[in-house]
Amino acid sequence: MTDLAKNLHTEHMVINMGPSHPVTHGTVKFLVTLDGETIVDFYVEIGYLHRGFEKMCENSTWEQVFPYTDRLNYLSPIINNVGYALAVEKLIGIDTPERCKYIRVITSELSRMADHYTNIAASALELGALTAFLYFVEARELVWDLLESFCGARLTSNYIRIGGLKNDLPDGFKEDTKEVFKRCRELWVDVDKLLTKNRIFLDRMRDIGIMPPDEAIAWGFTGPCLRASGVPYDVRKAQPYLVYDKMNFEIPIGETGDNFDRYLVRMEELNQSMRIVEQALEELPSGPINVDIPEYRWQSKDDIYTKIESLIFHFKTVTGGIRVPPGEVYFPVEGANGELGFYLVSDGNGKPYKCRVRPPCFPLTAAMPRMVKGALIADIVPTFDMVHMIGGECDR
Repeated sequence: MTDLAKNLHTEHMVINMGPSHPVTHGTVKFLVTLDGETIVDFYVEIGYLHRGFEKMCENSTWEQVFPYTDRLNYLSPIINNVGYALAVEKLIGIDTPERCKYIRVITSELSRMADHYTNIAASALELGALTAFLYFVEARELVWDLLESFCGARLTSNYIRIGGLKNDLPDGFKEDTKEVFKRCRELWVDVDKLLTKNRIFLDRMRDIGIMPPDEAIAWGFTGPCLRASGVPYDVRKAQPYLVYDKMNFEIPIGETGDNFDRYLVRMEELNQSMRIVEQALEELPSGPINVDIPEYRWQSKDDIYTKIESLIFHFKTVTGGIRVPPGEVYFPVEGANGELGFYLVSDGNGKPYKCRVRPPCFPLTAAMPRMVKGALIADIVPTFDMVHMIGGECDR
């Protein structure tokens, strides 16, 4: 029987996973070469959600770009808004009021929480843990309610403006946040009990998709995936922006760089984000939320409806766009997936000459073959979940 098995003709099987596959979420295709259930070759094909983001930005005014940034990482859109706004403001040379900075930090961290809840919930569901999925979907719903209370939308927020914000936080927001966080912490404990020491979950996640720190850096990893490999790099600490240098928070890191460490890092980041939001709400100063520079400040609706000068100025701003001085700038922020960077070039007109985005999940997705070769076909699911590839961000 042994001799027969040795001489038996076998050949590798090549299968397609996606783009219309539940695991790939309709935005990526895997070409997998298998020897039995073992992966011997792996090819990633992206681009199924490409919309031509850069070209759309070049044909829009500086303010009209915000809705497009919402649709990059659509699970944490306010972070995209903030990154783009900070890049434009650096190019112009303006500094926003302190209250605006604090609110941007609060809204960014709430968006990060919603993103991590979605990632962990979807990962648990695809590994069969329906109860954990339902718990974190409830937590995400509570966070979305907070986001909706000040920007009117749950997903595509369009809340940030160049030089400020669309509007201030509503009355009672601090108390509402306390109630939401109380319930979120209860749900966090429930999910932690269900997953972190669950034998099935451990077997599916631990020692899978290992990425050593030197290779993670070489591939261009940032965010939770880099920190899971043991590298304590976070843009909020390394290059502080807004008021992150005034916030007291920790950077969770992993030890082995496997999928389980990526899960643990995101779980702890949920706690750290709540910690940051609570500090920012306690220290939130009073004052304006927009710069007092007419060229870059949107007129209030009351003035537009009652004053002809404001109406004319508003018309000129909307149709022609604000004038950004010629120059170029790169500005990174810490997105939910890692370093989200905007490279902008202005020629002095009302539209960006160039708007290039550094998507954090692009190098993570590119490294998928390195992480799954030699593993089993079933290991693709948790690895891709922990990479957390978002089609809008990766394909642009």
